[in-house]
Amino acid sequence: MTTALQPQIPSRPVLRMRLAPRSGMPRPIDGAWWPRSYDLLAELPSLLAGLPRAWGQITSVTVNGAMWPEVPGRTLVFNEVVRLHRALAASAPHTAVLLAPGRGRWDLMVVPPDTTEAAAEPLMAAAASDQE
Repeated sequence: MTTALQPQIPSRPVLRMRLAPRSGMPRPIDGAWWPRSYDLLAELPSLLAGLPRAWGQITSVTVNGAMWPEVPGRTLVFNEVVRLHRALAASAPHTAVLLAPGRGRWDLMVVPPDTTEAAAEPLMAAAASDQE
């Protein structure tokens, strides 16, 4: 009897994020993140786990309130408190601002979860490109 090997299904979905190359110059957008849902508490752990270690520990995340229906004041991610803020700025409806004390600030473009792959890919590529 032969047994066919079944491909292993990842326990967690692959993080859909692209970051711009590191440079000494500040950028308006540091990359793009395409979450799988509008549930910030469910999406945040995989986002923070996928960030470069050089960014340090993210202690504050600000998202646009129009995109995320529920944003509690704080949450625990990997046993660390992360403060969550809700902004209503019309100038940046699809962004997430990540802060790490003593390390910096990073702004990610957030591609809405219900965006098709065909539409999301060029948006993410543009946000992570070398060009300003």
